[in-house]
Amino acid sequence: MYQASSVAEIRQYAQHWKDNAQSIAFIPTMGNLHQGHLSLIEKGQSLCDRTICSIFVNPMQFGPNEDFNHYPRTLERDIEQLETIGCDLVYMPTASELYPNGLDQISQILVTDLTESYEAAHRPGHFTGVATIVLKLFNIVKPNISVFGKKDYQQYQVIRKMVRDLDLEVEIIGQETTREANGLATSSRNQYLTETDTSQAALIYKTLKTTAALILQGERRFNQLEEQAKVQLNQAGFDTDYFSICNAETLKPASSKDRKLVILVTAGLGQTRLLDNIEIDLW
Repeated sequence: MYQASSVAEIRQYAQHWKDNAQSIAFIPTMGNLHQGHLSLIEKGQSLCDRTICSIFVNPMQFGPNEDFNHYPRTLERDIEQLETIGCDLVYMPTASELYPNGLDQISQILVTDLTESYEAAHRPGHFTGVATIVLKLFNIVKPNISVFGKKDYQQYQVIRKMVRDLDLEVEIIGQETTREANGLATSSRNQYLTETDTSQAALIYKTLKTTAALILQGERRFNQLEEQAKVQLNQAGFDTDYFSICNAETLKPASSKDRKLVILVTAGLGQTRLLDNIEIDLW
């Protein structure tokens, strides 16, 4: 597996592959890789000739109450995992490489409409940081496709909208959420759960499935379903930030006329904040 740390290096690799008519899949990550990340790499491998993974803990997407310095960094293990599954190149830039004049001087990308609620409300500025670094990486790599996990569903839609709005020549591929045996969405945050918490956390996905089943059976009192779910989770020991039934693309509150829905949930358990969702197709 090739390794690159500078813009010039990765552009040289990418241009060489393009000159040889090889397509490129790109998967941006912050490292601390798990099976969910690896499924994104494997999806890219199934669709393109070459696959590039970036590992960069992006300071721009961390808020003042989020500890950037304590984000888990497992670079050696990450590289081993990428080599094992046959990733072609890992790009590991530094903050000084991507933000040479510091965060205060970098132009910022604000994706409208999708960055006003849910995670955006709980993490102000987060999606501006995400959109800015992703656009920057797209411009550096110029991939044919980029694969994003649907576990972070709002992020996935933010990136899709940015690509559409700015006419970027990259196709965004959504990869279904990887789950543990009990249904818990695979996440780097799961490492902070106790064994008891891990078992308890499975209730999030169970509640999503139960609510989705009621909607598929014809229930349209969405506000009531949301409140029931939040009460159930909170009574089980969660601190639920939101449990929201939305239009799957706009993320606005769902109406009875919407045919494609998504239920977004974020709930705290102990010191860990867990995200999950489920899509519903009513066609």
